[in-house]
Parts: sequence; C-alpha cells; structure tokens
Amino acid sequence: MKKICILGGGESGVGAAILAQEKGFEVFLSDKGTIKDNYKEELEKHQIEYEEGQHDIERILSADEVIKSPGIPDKVSLIQKLRNNGISVIGEIEFAHRYTDAKIIAITGSNGKTTTTSLIYHLLKTANLNVGLGGNIGFSFARQVAQEDFDLYVLEVSSFQLDSIQNFKPDIAILLNITPDHLDRYDYKMENYIASKFRITKNQEKEDSFIYNQEDDNIKKFLSEKDINAKHYKIETTQYIKDHSFNWEKCSIKGKHNRFNAECAIQAAKIIGLDKDVIQKGLETFESIPHRLEKVAEIEGIEYINDSKATNVDAVFYALDAMTKNTIWIVGGTDKGNDYSPLIPLVQEKVKAIVCLGLDNHKILEAFDHFNIKIIETKSAAAAVTQSSKLAESGDVVLLSPACASFDLFKNYIDRGNQFKKAVNSIKPII
Repeated sequence: MKKICILGGGESGVGAAILAQEKGFEVFLSDKGTIKDNYKEELEKHQIEYEEGQHDIERILSADEVIKSPGIPDKVSLIQKLRNNGISVIGEIEFAHRYTDAKIIAITGSNGKTTTTSLIYHLLKTANLNVGLGGNIGFSFARQVAQEDFDLYVLEVSSFQLDSIQNFKPDIAILLNITPDHLDRYDYKMENYIASKFRITKNQEKEDSFIYNQEDDNIKKFLSEKDINAKHYKIETTQYIKDHSFNWEKCSIKGKHNRFNAECAIQAAKIIGLDKDVIQKGLETFESIPHRLEKVAEIEGIEYINDSKATNVDAVFYALDAMTKNTIWIVGGTDKGNDYSPLIPLVQEKVKAIVCLGLDNHKILEAFDHFNIKIIETKSAAAAVTQSSKLAESGDVVLLSPACASFDLFKNYIDRGNQFKKAVNSIKPII
C-alpha cells in the first residue's frame, strides 16, 4: 500500500488526509505545532494516524509521497531532505486535482482574490449550478473532492499553493494583479513572485481561458516574454465605466478595484454560459466579504471600517483611495518587505492620524513621521480603537487597513478583524 504523509494539520492538511484515506493510501499526518481540537476529532473519526508538536523524521522519510501545507516554504530542511531522497512533495491543490473531472475556475492575484472568488461562486449558485467553493477560502479542495460531487469548483489559490503544483490545470484562470507581497518568501525578488503567480497558467491548453488585468505592468511584461496557451480575455481596470450592460446602482460592490474584480467575475460567468439576467440578479444579491472594507458601525458620527484582510500596501492603496472622509488609519503587524512610498500621496491627502497596531512599527514610523501627522503606537485591537476614537471627530472614519500580516499579535487576519469589531462594538456612545 502506497504511503502518503501529510505535513500540516490545518484545513488543507486534514482535507488531503481524508481524501488520501478514501483513495486507499496508508496515511500519516505530522504537524510540528498544535493541531486544533476539531481537526484532531476529525482525524480520529477517520482513524487517521497523526502526531503534533514534533516531526517523526524517519517515518516521514519512509513515505512514497508527501503533501505539504502551503505555509511550509520549500527551503526548510525537511522539504529539502525529502526531495534529495527522491520523494515527491506536492500541495493539497495538486493532490485533489488528480481525483476530479469537474471544471475548475481558479483565481489568483495579490489583491481581490476572495471577493472575486466569492462573487463568481455566488453568480454560479444564482444560476443553480452544482458548484463548490474552496482553495484558500472555505473548505479545502481535497475535502470537497472526497466528500462532495460538484460539477464545477471555484478556487481561490495563493502563490504558496501554486508553488507546489505540477499538473493542476484550471479551465478558467484569472490573474487579477501582481503587486509586491510575500517577498520574504521569494528572496525579496519581485520576478520570483511574478513567476509564482503565473504558474496558474502552467498547464493550460488552447481550449482553456485566461482572464487577466491588461493594465497591470507586471502582467504585461511577463506576457511580452512568455507564451500562454489559453484563450486570452483582457480586462481593463476601468472597464466597468464602459460597461452599460448591468445596473451597478443596485449592487453592493463599491470602489474601483471591486468593480474591476466584478468585471473579471462577469467574464468568467459568461464563459461558463450564464445569461445577462442571471448575472444581474447575482450582482444585486451579492453581499460584501467580511474583513474587506466592512462597515462595522457608526458611533457619534464616526464611521468604523474593518479592512483587516488588506495585508499588503496595494490593498491599502485601494482602501485609502475609496475613503471620502478624513481618516484615522490603523496600520501595522508583521512586515512582509513593504514599501510604503506609493501610499504617501493618499496619506497626505486623506489621513489625519496614524495608529500603529504591531510589535515592531519602525518601518511605518520611518515612512510617515516627517509628514506632520500624529502617530500613536498600540499593541492590541482594543487600544487601537480607543486611541482612534479619541483622535476622530464626527464626520471622520476610522479605518483598520493594516498593510501587514497579523501573526505578531493575532492568530490571523480574521482574528484581528474580529477583535477590532468587538472593540468597536464595545464603545459606549456619550448620552
């Protein structure tokens, strides 16, 4: 019996373990950290052997194939040792792809993945199609291949997930944009990150479709040097201005960047075969994504917005660009090689105060402390909200848009956003 070892006991790893067991493999899951109780219960329910808090190197090296979590870099010694021993190391997306004939729409990009993925899924559900949502959002692709029988999958895929593919091939690939992000994972070389994103097209053929941002300089440069086999669909960032096919006034989708994301989603829906009326209905009934320019409350005339998912500079650029009020900007966390200079004009125009939320804020201070803008440092969501509410006055907006990862103070961006929302909702209005 072929042995499969899974590295990582999160949603991706547990989903892969369930699928591997269903396909008749001998499965062992290893996580050097702590596995959440709900995942341990699942592994025990399926009688899948696992360990946590350590790696049994000898047992892992005895595997015929290893499926690693996207969070584990290729450079770690264990992965290098596996490959040096001739053991195949793949990701969960690659593994799941082997066991489904369903059509696949895959979405990647530095910003807008979750919104675009969710909108495409919603449009297809509106058309009553038998469709699953997964990848880097919701349940893992592998879990759904094991437990569901969908005709079509809409998958959000990160660069980390794309790094581990070999034969994964989406029928429709969407590349929204490429701006600096996760450069710490790519030797601080932008060209490595760009190449990673373009792996989404690696196995596409002439009958497949490639939807992309034709105004993104990094995308344009790469395309000028490489041939992509799939049929090209170019989307302009201002296409929605020209598109009078749909009534945008009835949509919850706001901001230039989200309208562009919607145009990509519409193009994918058209390729699948949805008609205009179904797409319009889907646009009108789509609800905004939590932690992405999410209005939390308005208290004493001050609006509080949770944009915790903005974990890079480009995402913050879009958020600040969408602000129409004087802004108290909450920023900070684990830096990913950020260059804050593109934000300077918007900060000068719209930001009246900066509240840092992180353990190490030196890059933010260096970037903005000479612009005569008040800057305060905090180390909790509650403190950041308290300080922001003191700095703001009626008519202002408090915007959590961190530009950084969350792992210095929070479990993830969701935890950060939820703690922000809890702190906002704890504010007691002056009576």
